[in-house]
Amino acid sequence: MRAIGVEEYGGPDALRVLDLPEPQAGPGEVRIRVHAAAVNPTDTLLRSGAHAQRLTDREPPYIPGMDAAGVVDQLGPDTGDRLAVGQRVVAVVVPTGPRGGAYADLIVVPAASVVPAPEGAGFPAAATLLMNALTARLALDELALSPGDTLAVTGAAGALGGYAVQLAKADGLRVVADAKPADEALVRELGADEVVARGDDVAEHIRKLVPQGVPGFVDGSLQGEKLFGALADGGRLTVFRGWSGGSERGIDVRPVLVSDHATDTERLDRLRRQAEEGVLTLRVAEVFPAERAPDAHRLLEAGGVRGRPVLDFS
Repeated sequence: MRAIGVEEYGGPDALRVLDLPEPQAGPGEVRIRVHAAAVNPTDTLLRSGAHAQRLTDREPPYIPGMDAAGVVDQLGPDTGDRLAVGQRVVAVVVPTGPRGGAYADLIVVPAASVVPAPEGAGFPAAATLLMNALTARLALDELALSPGDTLAVTGAAGALGGYAVQLAKADGLRVVADAKPADEALVRELGADEVVARGDDVAEHIRKLVPQGVPGFVDGSLQGEKLFGALADGGRLTVFRGWSGGSERGIDVRPVLVSDHATDTERLDRLRRQAEEGVLTLRVAEVFPAERAPDAHRLLEAGGVRGRPVLDFS
């Protein structure tokens, strides 16, 4: 079967079209015929070698991809009756696991990582849902804010930040988000109550709007300690690439690792329903033939992408 991956770490051109054996679904597993795979920042980290420490017990090639949409192709034993062969589905994939990632014609994943594709969404759009929405959901759950509380979000025009804004509004929160001037209308459309200029001084702008400081912050722009000034004493900050920094004023930094929750079927299916209901907006930046994965990675790494690039495996 065709897959896209790396045999040696490097830039986008390290990605190669590979011919790999077809995987078979084992107990509790589902095989999916992939039609679309979203391209996320974590994919570029795997390709470049930034995740090499997680792959020391595996031999190359390494296959990126955490988001897949397609059709159930094979059910292994002990998968229950929730899924059926021929069903349109989406899945969260853990590329550092033994089965590799989503950039392949056929993938095998735990049945618990698979839910029906949102009704009315094509495969490219459906592929942009689960990984980023699940990350946003986990971040909000870590913050444990109450309806009426104020949440700050950076990177609000991006996929993760946009989902965080929309889920927060569905939770009844007041949202202060950042945006470039060109993205302000988009971020307001996503549901932000207040929009401030993005940049290294975003914490100062937020503090002017919320003099007492915000109790919770989703760090979608990966600014870390630069955001402390916006937080109230004892506030919580969620981060997404680990944390090696300190803290101050009782601020609680909560790292979120989405791969630890890839089999949380209940959360995944709730996100699917929210996409169907219009709570979450599926945004595709551009669709590339699978063989053009290097171009998709270049587009993402250039920055400013609204939505996700998607690889077409159909």
